[in-house]
Amino acid sequence: MVRFRAGTGQRFILTVDTEEEFDWGRPLAKTGFGLDHVPRIAKFQQFCESHGVVPLYLIDYPIATCAAAAEILREPLATGRAEVGVQLHPWVSPPFDEDVSEFNSFAGNLPKELEHEKFIRLYDAIAKNFGTAPLAYRAGRYGVGPNTVEVLKKCGIPVDTSARSRFDYSATGGPNFRDLPDRPWWLDDQRRLLEMPLTTVFWGPLRRQGKWLYPRLWRIPRLRGALSRFGLLERIPLTPEGVSISEALRGIDIAIDDQLPILVFSFHSPSLGPGYTPYVRSEADLDAFYDWWRQAFAYLKQRNVAPTSIGGIMQSVELA
Repeated sequence: MVRFRAGTGQRFILTVDTEEEFDWGRPLAKTGFGLDHVPRIAKFQQFCESHGVVPLYLIDYPIATCAAAAEILREPLATGRAEVGVQLHPWVSPPFDEDVSEFNSFAGNLPKELEHEKFIRLYDAIAKNFGTAPLAYRAGRYGVGPNTVEVLKKCGIPVDTSARSRFDYSATGGPNFRDLPDRPWWLDDQRRLLEMPLTTVFWGPLRRQGKWLYPRLWRIPRLRGALSRFGLLERIPLTPEGVSISEALRGIDIAIDDQLPILVFSFHSPSLGPGYTPYVRSEADLDAFYDWWRQAFAYLKQRNVAPTSIGGIMQSVELA
């Protein structure tokens, strides 16, 4: 496990899966996506700055090659008010040498050479167009594989944040993160690459049994829903997408009680505009989305959980 310097305290980081718009209910495709929400990233960046938060934008290929996105983020990145990372969506990232399928949408399932070539082209596009080297990686659909660490180390990426603890994507060909830790750990013996998992906690009287019990409830959805309604067991990822602010605040409390050193929040950038994700359908939904963040930031401040960044995390890590 990663150890942090004395006095670091608990911190939180906000990560943004910065990607194209596409219909989540249809099969994946190389074409037919949109970038209409990109101008709205500017407002969100200003919003974060007003709260002293440094967002980490995990950028995929359509965004990496979008002039408007680069124009919005280049100056905040240069001045340290934002950070950038890589997010690989294989189906829209060249070279296009594989069949587009659900299995191949997890980059870690691709042949090693193809996964690495897609990653390197994306990495280079971000560095060139945004003026700074990426600091982190998140595989699209959390699809890391056995060859991912090698290319991350080759490119000098210090942080992977692909693991989504408490989730299992193996039914569709993806990885199973169900039993992985909920706090950072080293991915290599040289301590050059750490894993920063997205934060998900169990809440309720049965939460200590959640790691064992929750996966078994997928066979009985009604029981899972009943346990949640009666406050007995609930899985809470730290995201405004599908998670109410009251649920999120309970999740924050559990993460603090569990002494997690880093609380990792996330959402998809198309949620910054109405109609692009299932979570923000109207301007009223968008207002509620921003209010979710206002309340979360205020509560984190009240609980003495300060914002951090990839740079801040790496400076606070104990390497000895």
